[in-house]
Amino acid sequence: MSVRKMLHSASVTSLAALTTLAAVPTAPQARPAIRDGVPTPAACEALGFPAQPAGYGGALPRQAYRAAPMPAPPPMSSPRSVEELRIPPLPVPPVQKRADQAEAPMAMPPAPPRPAVVLPGPSLHPSMDTERYPGVQANPIKRVAEEPVSTFSVDVDTASYANVRRFLNNGARPPSDAVRVEELVNYFDYGYALPADRAAPFRPYVAVTPSPWAKDRQIVHIGLQGYDLPRASEPPLNLVFLVDTSGSMWSEDRLPLAIKSLNLLVDQLRPQDRVAIVAYAGSAGAVLAPTDGRSKLKVRCALGALRAGGSTAGGEGLKLAYDLAKQNFDPKAVNRVILMTDGDFNVGVADPAKLKDLVAAKRKEGTYLSVYGFGRGNYNDAMMQTLAQNGNGTAAYIDTLNEARKLLRDDFASSLFPIADDVKVQVEFNPATVSEYRLIGYETRMLQREDFNNDQVDAGEVGSRASVTALYEITPAGARGSSDRLRYGPAEPAAAPAGARELAYLKIRYKLPGGATSKLIERPIGARDVYPTVQAAPEATRWALAVAAFGQMLKADPRVDAGYGWNDVAALAQGARGDDPFGVRAEFVQLVRAAGEAEPRAD
Repeated sequence: MSVRKMLHSASVTSLAALTTLAAVPTAPQARPAIRDGVPTPAACEALGFPAQPAGYGGALPRQAYRAAPMPAPPPMSSPRSVEELRIPPLPVPPVQKRADQAEAPMAMPPAPPRPAVVLPGPSLHPSMDTERYPGVQANPIKRVAEEPVSTFSVDVDTASYANVRRFLNNGARPPSDAVRVEELVNYFDYGYALPADRAAPFRPYVAVTPSPWAKDRQIVHIGLQGYDLPRASEPPLNLVFLVDTSGSMWSEDRLPLAIKSLNLLVDQLRPQDRVAIVAYAGSAGAVLAPTDGRSKLKVRCALGALRAGGSTAGGEGLKLAYDLAKQNFDPKAVNRVILMTDGDFNVGVADPAKLKDLVAAKRKEGTYLSVYGFGRGNYNDAMMQTLAQNGNGTAAYIDTLNEARKLLRDDFASSLFPIADDVKVQVEFNPATVSEYRLIGYETRMLQREDFNNDQVDAGEVGSRASVTALYEITPAGARGSSDRLRYGPAEPAAAPAGARELAYLKIRYKLPGGATSKLIERPIGARDVYPTVQAAPEATRWALAVAAFGQMLKADPRVDAGYGWNDVAALAQGARGDDPFGVRAEFVQLVRAAGEAEPRAD
């Protein structure tokens, strides 16, 4: 034990005593054990989180519980200290108690005042449907002779799939704007071969097969498999849980489910990780100071103390969460805010454009934002997409605890540990072999051709072992096109000579985490990638086709032939289920059947 540590213990009262102690050899102290367990009232009170009113854990009671409201946060013009954030400093236990840390809870100062806790009645949880989704048009069919290059940012989000499932499980088809085909397709693991080198973190997969839903068309299936970062190489985490505790979050599928979900993430924390918690309702308040991964029980107690009530000051909550992340910022760590909300910001800064600017600025400083959505009736998907896309994070929707397990336990590494930033895909089609193309999905991720080589243009982040899947529908040269040739346009190109019949050229641009200069992976798409029938195509391609057909039919896409129906989608999926240990693909087949039985929705 060093002299400096003795001084900090406040147990030495004289220099003579200090000299005597310093001269005595001591055995090295064991590293403090991870303190975890069930957050019982007694354990949580000892950690500074007194017991809350009874009734929490099932449906929340309809009476109101009030605590002293937390004052509004100070102005944001200058960095704020821990004291200014109203977070007591982490205590240094007396030296005689350190050896007993694993057995006895730490003495803690009184907990900071809790935000106002008002559990709403029916008036604060309206039955009307005010859900909001980004309104986008499906990508158009383009003639290769006029526009041969397609460029887009990758998307690994899965929010749309879980949200679509929620609608179908309730017996209704989702609104068409709620269906983002690429998020449905990217929900699944396709078993692509893993790359072997972290420096080249992607391994492309390509397959070309006839389209199952459109005569005389073909599908180009492009897959990118991300590098599997070894557990020992995963950097520390500097996380801030930003939890919406407004009145709209009172129901069982919102705040209670969000708390259960975050506890699954707490399970994964390591000693080197740090977590802080911010809650917002009316005004934003810090609930837990940055706490390391050895104190899991303390984090669980802080989560268990959260209650729903008040309006939604989401913008102020974001600012406070970013301030906490900045105070503990580590350039060698993953610095990330994790937002749990229904997206219904209605107090303070609620303009998506202003919030977009905020998260984009923080992204450039190295703090990313991931967004997890909850609830129904007032779910603001448009807000969630804006925040996640500009914060270099994932956007997911949690409708059940099983979905939380998939996202925050099974996919923990892909959600939190990036292997590449600003990942862009560009495909140049050969006019000698392809006359038309359209990208299926990715409407909100389209980039200009010149953006591909511009390292200042933001694009998507990809995490460890994550994969990205994209599908193009193409019209082979010679087949009847969707539009007439231009009368005054350039002449159609001559057919390519045998042996040189490339369909397209694929390029992938990415930056390694923290890097400023992008790198390039490229390969041609040609005859070696073509399968003569859908049945001959690999299982991964057949499954991707089934999911894409499902999404397009939910959107009533007119590019799907009228004779192609729900039974065809189910049959294609059933034949491509493969190894399905957790029943994820079996569940999809049931969703296809449910969609066929549900009444079409008038958007």
